[in-house]
Amino acid sequence: MAIFEANTLEERRHRVVQAFGSHPPILLIGAGEPIPKPGGLDQVHPFTPHPEYYWLTGARRWGGVLAFDPQKGWTHFVRPVTAEERLWEGNPDAPEGTAVDGLAKWLRLRAGQKLTMLGSPIQDVASDPELTVVIGESLDEVRRKKDAAELEIIKLAVKATAAGHAKGREVIRPGVSERHIQIEMEAEMFRHGVDAMGYSTIVGAGSHAAILHFEPSKRIVKPDDLVLIDAGGAILGYTADVTRTYPAGHRFTPEQQAIYDLVLSSEAEGISKCRVGTEWHDVHHAAAKVLAQGLRDLGILKGEVDGLLDSEVIALFFPHGIGHMTGLGVRDVGGHAPGRDEIQRYCGARLRVDLPLEENFLMTVEPGIYFVPTLLDEPANRERFRNTVNWDVLDTWRPVGGVRIEDNVLVASDGPHVMTAEIPK
Repeated sequence: MAIFEANTLEERRHRVVQAFGSHPPILLIGAGEPIPKPGGLDQVHPFTPHPEYYWLTGARRWGGVLAFDPQKGWTHFVRPVTAEERLWEGNPDAPEGTAVDGLAKWLRLRAGQKLTMLGSPIQDVASDPELTVVIGESLDEVRRKKDAAELEIIKLAVKATAAGHAKGREVIRPGVSERHIQIEMEAEMFRHGVDAMGYSTIVGAGSHAAILHFEPSKRIVKPDDLVLIDAGGAILGYTADVTRTYPAGHRFTPEQQAIYDLVLSSEAEGISKCRVGTEWHDVHHAAAKVLAQGLRDLGILKGEVDGLLDSEVIALFFPHGIGHMTGLGVRDVGGHAPGRDEIQRYCGARLRVDLPLEENFLMTVEPGIYFVPTLLDEPANRERFRNTVNWDVLDTWRPVGGVRIEDNVLVASDGPHVMTAEIPK
């Protein structure tokens, strides 16, 4: 059974064909197959269809292939349900289409024509590598804009994620473990309708908050800890991606409050720049400038603000990009505009997106300030930034660990819409 209505899929396929230009090639888009677990005999990891296939078919069953012929249009080859599946799994859903064993004949009838392949690789099929890049970029361009059907699913994922973050804030207190917080949050999201977590939940207390992708541990939260939580629930492959940073007790320490307020101001500035036509690297620059100014005001950095950005010293404390595309998967499409070289570094950070923003792009905006020993104690950094960092005052700030605040922002014609605004900050 397809997830999306037929008219939604037809409209997507129509837009894709238009993007291919006047002479599109034969195209195959593979769903993929399950990945076996090492040593697991017949066990496999949960299957996730390739997003290019899923977006154009609404099907989450493995083994399918969506084929396109410029003369005949689209054909969906699907894997029929077997008797063995009915024995072990009941009666799994299978999308309507042509049995996949007919794909070989379909290809023989088109032998000699240019062929390109997207999605997951298809066994014994060769693809024109240069053409694949061109066609892939065309499909990316179409997929970046979220349609109404996608946004409706994302709204449901956001509501469930909001419930999980509310539960997380409720259970955070001195004496509980990071793992306990994770379990309670994820359970609440599942109770509110998610069918998976969109990515591995991050819960970092104290110094662990300075580790960007920290996996929750048995560590016990201490009274003066910050607790950084990055968690989002997914529904039918679409996910929210939200970060909040909370005090372990009733309030922040003065140093924690200062850093938190600075990150919050940076996020607000970044969100305000999420408008049609704005270059994504300009969003990063605007948010980084707020952080540089604030760190200078706190006495951590010294020098002119523009110089703090140009010298890349800001990346000691804000080492990642301002965000990325999200939606179908936690990092959806992204990349750079056609004709641009590999994504460059801005203010010392490598961005995941190098594009001008367009209407219905869904972006994360997630600035942070972190006191990372690996960066701050590196001799080369100490030497390079000896004149722009007040190294003698850092010990006052290290216990903060890290603060990140992240929301999901829809770029609209009338300005940015924060889809995750219901989750308190």
